[in-house]
Amino acid sequence: MKLSAAVSATLATVVVASQSPFSSNEHIDFFSKHLASHLTDDEFLLSSWRSLLNKYDSEKLAKEIDSYHAGSFPGTTMEKPLQSDTQNLFFESPKQVTFESVKNTKFTDHTLRIKQNNPQLLQLDTVDQYTGYLDIESEDKHLFFWFFESRNDPANDPIVLWLNGGPGCSSSTGLFFELGPSSINSDILPEYNPHSWNSNASVIFLDQPTGVGYSYEGPHSSGKVTSTAAASKDVVAFLELFFTKFSKFQSNKFHIAGESYAGHYIPRFTRDIIKHEGPLSYNVSSVLIGNGIFDPIVQIPTFRSMLCGEGGFDQLISDESCQEMDDDFKKCLPLAKACYHIQNPFACVPAKLYCDRIRAKVWETDRNPYDMRKQCVSRDEECYEELHYMNEFLDSEFVKNAVGADPAVGQYQSCSEDIYNGFSFTGDYMLPHQQYVAELLESGIPVLIYAGDKDFNCNWLGNSHWTDQLDYSGHESFLAAPMTDFISKDNEVHGKMKNFEIFTFLKVYESGHMVPFDQPLASLDVFNTWLSGDYKLRGK
Repeated sequence: MKLSAAVSATLATVVVASQSPFSSNEHIDFFSKHLASHLTDDEFLLSSWRSLLNKYDSEKLAKEIDSYHAGSFPGTTMEKPLQSDTQNLFFESPKQVTFESVKNTKFTDHTLRIKQNNPQLLQLDTVDQYTGYLDIESEDKHLFFWFFESRNDPANDPIVLWLNGGPGCSSSTGLFFELGPSSINSDILPEYNPHSWNSNASVIFLDQPTGVGYSYEGPHSSGKVTSTAAASKDVVAFLELFFTKFSKFQSNKFHIAGESYAGHYIPRFTRDIIKHEGPLSYNVSSVLIGNGIFDPIVQIPTFRSMLCGEGGFDQLISDESCQEMDDDFKKCLPLAKACYHIQNPFACVPAKLYCDRIRAKVWETDRNPYDMRKQCVSRDEECYEELHYMNEFLDSEFVKNAVGADPAVGQYQSCSEDIYNGFSFTGDYMLPHQQYVAELLESGIPVLIYAGDKDFNCNWLGNSHWTDQLDYSGHESFLAAPMTDFISKDNEVHGKMKNFEIFTFLKVYESGHMVPFDQPLASLDVFNTWLSGDYKLRGK
């Protein structure tokens, strides 16, 4: 039976309400008819939309945090201990926030406002650290960033931009949950991270697009960013203004790193940087992307592999469910191919809706889709209690005041359902982005793709497959390269890797989606080795 007119019209209306690029009744009618001609399963679609609307409602039910406990920092093992006159961190009021404004003639619609933070205030690290916003003035959009200089030699160490994915997740997740100078413990206090990636590099954590983390839109905003291509222009501008402010770092090597949906972000952003009209004050030395989504057609079938005994785990779902995944992919594939070919929402949204059925099979298990070794007691906060601690810390009025977060931010949330849904309903998720990786390699930019072997969502098998199939001039040589042990500096085997010249794939053992969280020492070793220019990671 064809999709009912009522369901189709409701779907189209919600799409429009979710900041898709369509606004007229004509567009709604067209979208309704298109969906009706492609999707015929009313029950599935209704179930999908109930789930979607429930997610919208759950945002309103997010826990309010009213107060925070003061105290010392239990468990802190700082190599350079911070000295403070107070034991009551959250009861001290920061001074009035004052920003410096930075302009650049290449991006006249953008202003960087920035302030240097007192390390004593939040006690995250002893290094020089800065926070601020990129203001996109005509669009009333504002991107938040947090910058920590290197613990080693900031004048000469590389600069790294870190991006979390989602789409719609704050890079503060990387900062406080994975690889930043401090994590947040169960007492909602910072705990020093000796394996921080700013051990030998200065690291920028950017909340993008607007509406993510401390980033926000003003009352005169032109609307949410709902695609990787649209997000790219603001990141390119941010980096130019950042290096305008920190001109002393313009000669340092600069790298872009991230994970998950950064498999879309980083290849496109970097390609737009190298193709930018007119010179920029920075150049990209390399990119590093962990457990990313690049090539959905190649990666989606590996969901079945991971659940049905072919990805390193025993079979976790029934034979019947495995067969259902096979059947679903037969319907998913032509929709995905149409998306790759047409590359617009009318092709890509139906593909996303249908292909998501395959990934949803993980919820027939009790496993954490970000680390299949572990159980997921609830789907809240991506199955990690530590993210609750981080959210509570970042929602503190003290912390917001200390970093200069704008009052328009409201309650802090690590991930935004609005942004995720906005990207979903432009079809951005299903678009291929591996071709941009090929462009980077042909331009001489080294690329590291790494993946924890226990992740389901952007698993190692899918990343291995698409890198082996990547269409670029070194394809045959990369495909023929052997998988060898990755041996870290502690002389332990932490994974398998393959390399040809400036392209490397690394499978990291005993790690989920967030490799620096699960393997802090090994991931820091990979990071430092790669940034040193050793693209074979000490291999032969």
